[in-house]
This record gives sequence, C-alpha cells and structure tokens, in this order.
Amino acid sequence: MADIVVATSLHRLYTRVLDTAFRKQFVNTNRWFNTIVNQPNFSAVSGKTTLAAKMEVAAAAPAAAEETKKEEKPKKVEKPKQEKPAPKKEEKEDDGEDEEFAEKKSKSALDDLPPSKFIMDEWKRTYSNEETRPTALPWLWNNFDKEGYSIWFCEYKYNKELEKVFMTANLIGGFLQRLDKVRKYGFGSMMIFGNDGDLEVSGCWLFRGKDLPAEMTECDDAEHYDWKKANIDDAATKELVNDFFAWDSTTKYGGKRLEFNQGKIFK
Repeated sequence: MADIVVATSLHRLYTRVLDTAFRKQFVNTNRWFNTIVNQPNFSAVSGKTTLAAKMEVAAAAPAAAEETKKEEKPKKVEKPKQEKPAPKKEEKEDDGEDEEFAEKKSKSALDDLPPSKFIMDEWKRTYSNEETRPTALPWLWNNFDKEGYSIWFCEYKYNKELEKVFMTANLIGGFLQRLDKVRKYGFGSMMIFGNDGDLEVSGCWLFRGKDLPAEMTECDDAEHYDWKKANIDDAATKELVNDFFAWDSTTKYGGKRLEFNQGKIFK
C-alpha cells in the first residue's frame, strides 16, 4: 500500500516534470518507480506510464495572458486583407517529411542485416512446445548463425541491495515489461539464485546481430547489468548457455555459489 501511495504521488512529476536529464541522478528511485507503475494491477487503473522526455513549462499567468491578447488584437486589424494563405502543396510536403522521419526513427538497424538461416520465431516455438534438453537445445545449436546472432550473459550490479525473493522477481518482471522493442530481436532467461537476504540475479540472452541491440541498451534497466558476450566456441560456455535455457535444478550454472531459486523467460 505504501508503494502505491508514494508512486501515485510521484506519478504526475515523473510524467510531466522530471525529464531524462533530471532523473539520471536518482537511479534507485527510478528503478523502484518503474517497477511499481508497470505492475498489472497498477497499470490497469493508471494506464501506460510514459516518463517525461522534456520538462513542462507552466502556463502564463492570467494577467500576462490578458496583456498578450490586447497586444495581439491590433496586429490582427493591421494584417493585410489580401494576404495569401500558405500553399496547400507545401503543407502536404511537410506532412510527408514528418511521416518519413517517423518511419526512419522507428526502423531498427537489425532489419537491414543480411538474411539468416536462424529464425527467431521458430526457435521460440521450438523452445515453448518441445522438451528443452532432448529437442529444443539441439535445434538451437544445429541452426545457430553466429554471423547473424550473438549470445550474452548479464549480471546484476547491485546484488547486495536485493533482500526478498518476491521483490527481486518483481524487479525482473518490471525490466522485462519494458522490453517490447526487444521482443522481435531477442530471447532471454533471467534467473534468481539464493534465498532472502543472499540473492544474485543473472541472465542469458540471444540477440539478432553481433552486438547488444539498441533496443536493449535504450532501456534504462539495462545499465544496471554488466554484459559479457558468450564465446560459443568454448564447450564450457556453451554448456552454461544450455543450463540457463534448460532450467535444470541439478545443474551448477557456472559455479554459482547458491542453488537456483526462480526466474523468468522473455520470448
């Protein structure tokens, strides 16, 4: 209840006043706020929360607005009666340019990569519908294209701040909810190791392209993790990838100090 009350109090500030530059100094608060507002029960009432990109400016005081109107009124009288309106042709050209700019802005650089034999959607269907160890993982390595795809490990930077398993699960859930742009180009397994008061968060991700995609790095949560590219030519590293994707409770996950507890799959 306290989280909801405080997040509600800050909601208008985050969406209208606290712009990107201002928020940078409050990393932990931002992470907490984004986690709360992206909970299904919260967003069902508030709707989607979009953080302010630019700080809003207060409207002019009534007196100042009235003076402005008085000053503008004579100008309208003096305006030449036969002044020609802006050509409709130019307006259409401007609209076209805006649409073209919006299209270029939304297009991903990953869409321009050469075609690959590895199809992400087919991998996700295989992973979801088949047994992981016997079928899905062999399919992955038989079809993997290391020129068109890459695999990455991530480690949470602030494991010492993690106290409760359910809070940590909410932290991961909030992160994944903000990755809609990654869905077309990525697949990930985020896992929680340990117990309350002694927790670690690690993940393994499959991405289109050889580098971390912009769709991931543009998410604020991504900077809270250390990222390392996997060398899939190394047998031990390859087996670690298998462990992360298979979710076998008996495996050691690269020598993790604690046994696997729970986690989430992004697909």
